[in-house]
Amino acid sequence: MLAAYPALTGSGIEPACRMYLHYARVECGLAANSLESYERDLRAFGSFIGDGRTLGEITGDDVTSYMKWLADKGLNPRSRTRMFVALRCFFRFCTFERLIASDPARFSECPKVWQHLPHDLSPAEVRRLLDAESERAIQSVRNRAILEVFYASGARVSEVCNLRVADVDLAEKTARLSGKGSKQRMTPLGRAAVESLTGYLNGVRPLIALRSGAERALGWMFLSRTGGKLVRESVFRVVKAAALKAGITKNVYPHLLRHSFATHMLEGGANLRAVQMLLGHAFLETTELYTHVHRPRLIEAYGNFHPRA
Repeated sequence: MLAAYPALTGSGIEPACRMYLHYARVECGLAANSLESYERDLRAFGSFIGDGRTLGEITGDDVTSYMKWLADKGLNPRSRTRMFVALRCFFRFCTFERLIASDPARFSECPKVWQHLPHDLSPAEVRRLLDAESERAIQSVRNRAILEVFYASGARVSEVCNLRVADVDLAEKTARLSGKGSKQRMTPLGRAAVESLTGYLNGVRPLIALRSGAERALGWMFLSRTGGKLVRESVFRVVKAAALKAGITKNVYPHLLRHSFATHMLEGGANLRAVQMLLGHAFLETTELYTHVHRPRLIEAYGNFHPRA
């Protein structure tokens, strides 16, 4: 199975890298995109170290020098942080497997990253976005269903693309989403999303599926114009087109509906843990980011209603 990963040529750490990537895929269930990113970052470090060094000869100074070299090249802090995390996870694995005596990255510091707070659409803007696809044309009915699922579930774009008809229970108003690392979660669907999906499934999807035959549709919920599985780029175009129709001047993209879902849930009084589960976040700290988004509105409410504000 290790041969599934290309050799990190020009590097003395190649065998250990292949072992680590195999472990990350098979035992940790890392998604394909994450594996590709880790493999690319480890390849970059291997090229920096060169083929004259073995795994056991790498020191903490090497890691520090590498991170400084990345900074001197002008790589942004977020990319450097990702590359540092790849190294840290790799060396922890090597230490655990006793491929090296000690972790050379254990005393290295992660690059500091400015925290960019996610912006969101207001509830009124979301309504305008959804109502922009209110026509009875085939594509408009499909697009409205896509937008409703995004906002009703807080789904990622990959989760919407990978949604199957069998994953949705309209009677129970639920959907099973497949997230990062093939992790699945059940999420509720609101009345509006159920109505849009019902209209799409009963009247539109069968017509689109006929364009390609059943062999291409294969049970995917949202189909392209030609009847195949809808891809990420097409979903981005759907959202952008709806924003243009709605006259929304903000930069609107699929993940913005996920941000809006989380923010509006918290503003409505939802428990932070509940929102974490609905979003499929592994760590509560990730969900807590949204508590900062609506803080100005909380401060305004405090000023309006607290007796001693």
